[in-house]
Amino acid sequence: MSDVIQSYIDELTPKARGTIKGIAKLVITGEGSVMLDETGARAGDDAADVVLIASDAVFRNILSGEQNPVMAFMSGKLKVEGNTQRALKVSSILTG
Repeated sequence: MSDVIQSYIDELTPKARGTIKGIAKLVITGEGSVMLDETGARAGDDAADVVLIASDAVFRNILSGEQNPVMAFMSGKLKVEGNTQRALKVSSILTG
């Protein structure tokens, strides 16, 4: 597992634990993917209810609050596969 993926796991586990319904996957382009569910975050590439796809830089900007996730989606920097309502919930957890 790369240091990049581990850093996402470390940062997102407390944010995701107990707040996510179902399973979400963040695909960090060129790095790998992180699974989010009610237990927290882990490395993996399993099936998910919603998949968010972006570069490390875009996800970092979303996490830091520098990038609005909706604007990232509208400008094509963030791609969503699956339920867009669930994607909004996941993005609120990322920015929280």
